[in-house]
Amino acid sequence: MQIDDTLLNKLENLSAIKIKDENKESIKGQISEILNFVENLNSLDLPANIPHKNSPTQLREDIVENSNVVDFILKNAPKSEDRFFIVPKIVE
Repeated sequence: MQIDDTLLNKLENLSAIKIKDENKESIKGQISEILNFVENLNSLDLPANIPHKNSPTQLREDIVENSNVVDFILKNAPKSEDRFFIVPKIVE
């Protein structure tokens, strides 16, 4: 797919970014390459039984694991008490 100045200006407005004039030709070429790649993906012959976004999520059993992440983090804190950080008061 070929990107022209009109389409690039529309994309520029929709994305709320400003593309410098000296970069516009390069950007048009890059966008064209991306769109050509996506068109190649459409031509792939994929089996019909591939899970997709409407498939239910496979559930797994929740496993409770004991972790001492809190202790590890608080060991590196300058000040802590009763498993909490101690910070200077900043609001009067």
